[in-house]
Amino acid sequence: MTIKSIEKLELIVRAADDRMAQDIMALDVSSLTPMAEYFVIMQASNDRQLKAIVDSICEKLHESGLDIKGIEGKEGGRWILIDVYDILVHVFHYEERSHYNLEKIWADAPLIDVSSWLN
Repeated sequence: MTIKSIEKLELIVRAADDRMAQDIMALDVSSLTPMAEYFVIMQASNDRQLKAIVDSICEKLHESGLDIKGIEGKEGGRWILIDVYDILVHVFHYEERSHYNLEKIWADAPLIDVSSWLN
């Protein structure tokens, strides 16, 4: 069974929302970079929540039979990157997100409306 990128995106957003990730946004970067179809950017209010969000996303992907290409920054990082091949998930500690400001760097990327996937 293959899963479409948009379905995988929904799974990731819902998993992050289950652990109360804040300010979740998804950018369609498909026309801007060959790296990925989507970037998902979110933040956590503390280190424990950051780990819980990452664990939730990874768990839901595995339950759905989806592979994770790699995870960077998990060992004490305050910006964890989950590479799911066609989607790059950026989970920031809230203090780091504004410093890196990926939303501004990728401002040309259209926003995906994820509001219907959030509780």
